[in-house]
Amino acid sequence: MIQTDRDEQVRAAKIARAMASGPLRITKDATIVEMDHQGNTVVLRQGTNDWVCFPGNENEIGNVPMCADPMGLQWMKDIMAGKPAPTNSAPGIIYMLCGATQHSNTDPTDKTSPPIPIGPHWMILWPYNAARDGLPNTVRDAGAWVMFDGTPYAYLHICGTPWDGNEYLPGQAPIWTMRYGAPNEPPSG
Repeated sequence: MIQTDRDEQVRAAKIARAMASGPLRITKDATIVEMDHQGNTVVLRQGTNDWVCFPGNENEIGNVPMCADPMGLQWMKDIMAGKPAPTNSAPGIIYMLCGATQHSNTDPTDKTSPPIPIGPHWMILWPYNAARDGLPNTVRDAGAWVMFDGTPYAYLHICGTPWDGNEYLPGQAPIWTMRYGAPNEPPSG
């Protein structure tokens, strides 16, 4: 009986962590699954939409909470299986709004380099090329870059959430507030 209560608490914590990985309007109806030691998915909660969310394992680099649409899930399965290129037939989306750790920004197969911490982000999984698309290919704490540039698994990595920033509403007057200054120096004036 005590083990059952503990098992339910662990299950509830995993579901909550998976739901935090993406927008609530998606995760509230998503199927929540985790991977067992053989790489099979175990359903923690059946959903009613096409999204699948994973709680991840905070003790493993690269095994982070995420939520994927069907094409994003296909892309993820392909990279995990070591396929030479992704097989998704349309762009996919994966949310990682809890942040992540990754071994490499350039090599999707790297499992040994020191971890790179990456803040909350989401990804558009479709062939991107940094030079062709005029985008950076280095890890950033804001904005976007092409992750795994030059490989078949290159994709657009967007830091923050789609809801970052101020929302413009009709009738409002825009006010430019962006400023720059030297770090750790008091403003002059």
